[in-house]
Amino acid sequence: MIHVPTAVWAHTAFDLAAWASGLGLSAVLYRWRLRELTQDVARRVDSGYFAALVAGAIPGAWLAGSLNTLRDSHPALSHSVVGALVGAIVAVEVYKRLRGVTGSTGGVFVGSFSLGVVVGRFGCFFAGLPDGTYGTPTRLPWAVDLGDGIGRHPVALYESAAMAVFLALYLTGLAHRSPWAMRRGFYAMCVWYGVQRFAWEFLKPYPALIGPFNLFHVLCGGLVAYGWLYWLGDLRRERAAQGRALPVPGADHEPVRDLP
Repeated sequence: MIHVPTAVWAHTAFDLAAWASGLGLSAVLYRWRLRELTQDVARRVDSGYFAALVAGAIPGAWLAGSLNTLRDSHPALSHSVVGALVGAIVAVEVYKRLRGVTGSTGGVFVGSFSLGVVVGRFGCFFAGLPDGTYGTPTRLPWAVDLGDGIGRHPVALYESAAMAVFLALYLTGLAHRSPWAMRRGFYAMCVWYGVQRFAWEFLKPYPALIGPFNLFHVLCGGLVAYGWLYWLGDLRRERAAQGRALPVPGADHEPVRDLP
């Protein structure tokens, strides 16, 4: 068992680091690969897009977090990353439907969100037991003692590592201009984040909501369904567009003739 020094203020420190690193990566990716994508999104949306994003993310974060912790043995208000993500998606998709906007508009946030989780989860980890995000007891060699003498799963580090793997794959996809990363990166992120978070939720002592599943299981299941269905929808649109782009015969198609 590994003893881990903890401090409540670590959460705030790593949250600030997550925001700073996420914004920094966004700037780098914009200059490197996402300039055209960002400009395309900017042409299709207005300030209402960002108002919808904020209006969905903030209440979603606090509503999801509090609905979970208020059902605990020590009720308290709380906030949740997955709640913020789900809330933002719902609000933005409503905005897009009202404005007739199709296709993904979240690609510019993939890198910043992923890196934010990678860094931010260290804050959850080092904040210790008061943070309420600790894992269930285990006897595995890498079990951590967060101050109560009980070996626990370091679930925050599991999630951080899983999102670091996704971020590496995403950056590789951008480097090769792969369609999944350039066009459908946000949907891929939702599927990946939802699947890995769904798995780690079994290692947290949260109150069950439906059978063995807690509130975050339900939200993550929704994220996976959203990402997968919208991925397929965008793929159909892409193939339809390619089918309409028929080659037009021109000078380049004329056979070369021998000159007299």
